[in-house]
Amino acid sequence: PQRGRKLTALYLGAAFQVFFSPGFRYVREIVGPTDAMLEFETEIDGVLVNGVDIIRWNDAGQITEFKVMLRPLKAIHLIHERMAAMLQKPGP
Repeated sequence: PQRGRKLTALYLGAAFQVFFSPGFRYVREIVGPTDAMLEFETEIDGVLVNGVDIIRWNDAGQITEFKVMLRPLKAIHLIHERMAAMLQKPGP
């Protein structure tokens, strides 16, 4: 788990750069009063990535938890490698 606004923003920014492509799409949404599960698919380097964003928010509408789960294992390794490279780059 990553804690804190600054670190969370850093990880979400790296994830956005790794995942965002013309092929990225949400394929299913389950939404409740304080949480949601969003299933997505994309392809990276010929690997089909399937995953879910699990999000929880408080009464003020602020996100309190954000969890990402991925499959298959090949996709997990690919994403880990890509995000690690981005997170190790020196900042501006």
